[in-house]
Amino acid sequence: MAESELGSSFIPALHKPSALLPIAKHRQSLLYLVETRQVTIVVGQTGSGKTTQIPQFLEKAGWCAHGKVIAVTQPRRVAATTVAVRVAEEMGSELGKEVGYSIRFDDVSSAATRIKFLTDGLLIREALVDPLLSRYSVIMVDEAHERATLQAEEFLDFFTRGGMHAQDQPQVTGAIISIEGRTYPIDILYLESPAENYVEKAVNTVLEIHSKEPKGDILAFLTGRDEIEFAINAVAERIAQSNPTSQVLLPLPLYAGLSTDQQMYVFEQAPDNARKVIFSTNIAEASVTIDGITYVVDSGFVKERAYNPLSGIETLTAVPISKAAAAQRAGRAGRTRPGKCFRLYKEETYTNLPDANIPEIQRSNLAPFILQLGALGITNFLRFDFLTPPPAELMSRALELLYSLGALDDYCKLTKPLGMRMAELAVEPMMAKTLLSATLFGCVSEVLTIAAMTSVGGSVWVQNDADRPKELESSRRKFAAEEGDHLTLLNAYQAFVSTGRKEGRFCHDNNLNFKAMTRAVSIRAQLKRYLERFGMSTEESLAAKHTPDDDPARKAEQIRRCLTTGYFSQAAKMVPDGTFRTIDGGTVLHAHPSSIMFNRKTDWVIFTEVVETAKKTFIRDICRIEKGWLLEYAPNFYQLKA
Repeated sequence: MAESELGSSFIPALHKPSALLPIAKHRQSLLYLVETRQVTIVVGQTGSGKTTQIPQFLEKAGWCAHGKVIAVTQPRRVAATTVAVRVAEEMGSELGKEVGYSIRFDDVSSAATRIKFLTDGLLIREALVDPLLSRYSVIMVDEAHERATLQAEEFLDFFTRGGMHAQDQPQVTGAIISIEGRTYPIDILYLESPAENYVEKAVNTVLEIHSKEPKGDILAFLTGRDEIEFAINAVAERIAQSNPTSQVLLPLPLYAGLSTDQQMYVFEQAPDNARKVIFSTNIAEASVTIDGITYVVDSGFVKERAYNPLSGIETLTAVPISKAAAAQRAGRAGRTRPGKCFRLYKEETYTNLPDANIPEIQRSNLAPFILQLGALGITNFLRFDFLTPPPAELMSRALELLYSLGALDDYCKLTKPLGMRMAELAVEPMMAKTLLSATLFGCVSEVLTIAAMTSVGGSVWVQNDADRPKELESSRRKFAAEEGDHLTLLNAYQAFVSTGRKEGRFCHDNNLNFKAMTRAVSIRAQLKRYLERFGMSTEESLAAKHTPDDDPARKAEQIRRCLTTGYFSQAAKMVPDGTFRTIDGGTVLHAHPSSIMFNRKTDWVIFTEVVETAKKTFIRDICRIEKGWLLEYAPNFYQLKA
């Protein structure tokens, strides 16, 4: 048969057979350890098959008998959804049947599900209802090193000799198994001098690879949605302006705000005569493995959450990666053939990187975590046996905030019903308190909408259209409320549910993201069910017009007061130069250009989101309030502050 006939008769497999993965030879050893030990620590290189194959080994070995389920937790929603899709395809199953996933506000599983991928938070939420997690036969914690430590021995010690079992219970048994990776040689290349703008440098490097290097897809690591969208637009524009090459370049995004369908594009094989370039956040470092990557472009940065216990502000800030993360990124280039990793920093910079990034528990707002612990019946938070103990000031601030929100009593126990209900709601504590206070202010329907619109996981406005900035701003102003962003979002939602879902061009004409708005409708319905289960009335009609007796200004004030009951700790005062200061006066804040409050005069505000750049700290989702409301609704907090 001629070569041309072969080419037309066969297509490449989407997934490598499990027998070709390094983990295949360890199948029997793994199953033996899981059978004979209560805890098994699996250490393996990127691409060894840990995430996709171990659940399938367990399912075939009978761990799903008698209706039991195998749980696989992931640190990120994108990993949970994409890995579930991949495993379902490998098993020849429809997603949501034998293989499913559960993330916040999105459950694609059923009574038939045998392997379930879910985020850590969802598993903890299930433990509130079933503390023993009795429906699961095995719980697999993937990417465990991201939670605390890179040292497998420390994990084993924690589970077998630490505080995970009572003194009068039998000793927990455990073991460590190491699995080799399957990598080809990788050339590491560094810059001779630092890049002034790593996003621009990443774009230039991608285009240079495309024009000079042999075939193979490209994976470029950036820090967030804005950078990724900028890079994709820049590559598309530059390619369009350049002379056509023999190969097409297809730029694709990968970040948490994308729908599952959009995320799956990166796993599809590029057409003949085309090369993919995937601009991704750090979610492509682990769990999510993309075949065909030959070149990696590493910006050297990652966005991490950092909580300042003094100001009470949690920011998402771009920081240098660790050596461990740099190795993970480089390893993506050598899975199927020899590869190259272009690091957009000097070799000297690499040698000065930390070995590992600070664990999230040591730099985050602990209030949501403590709320979950309290719901599980744990009250001695200060003596809890953490794998990596958080700083005392983070713990103190979280307890102070939860006490001021009314979630904890004087003995650090969850209050009933408020604290228990706050723990059950699938939103962060400040929004949970706002929702549960809405009945007192007669604005349950409106606050439900605001909670949904701020929980979408990305902007509801169409962004990054450089050709239409004035048009975008004009669209936003159609729904503008002088009270701020929250009521503006409320207006946009009300217009969407009354008109937008019926008229196809509504979102396009008003520069609204249809998928984000549809997701907000779904989230609102789920939050509404929570409140109804708590016995709260939610029967107000969103699409209904105000009756003549209604006072819009009074309703807006009640909504703003309600928001203050939850977000009093995130308050700021405008100063004469147009910037804001936190209550303690120590942090300078700027209204984000996307906020309705940008360049507007006001006095006191609360805010629900902080965005930090190299030069400024921005706030968005801003709402005007009165200073007196802070003392009225949070006397304990501001007395403690004083």
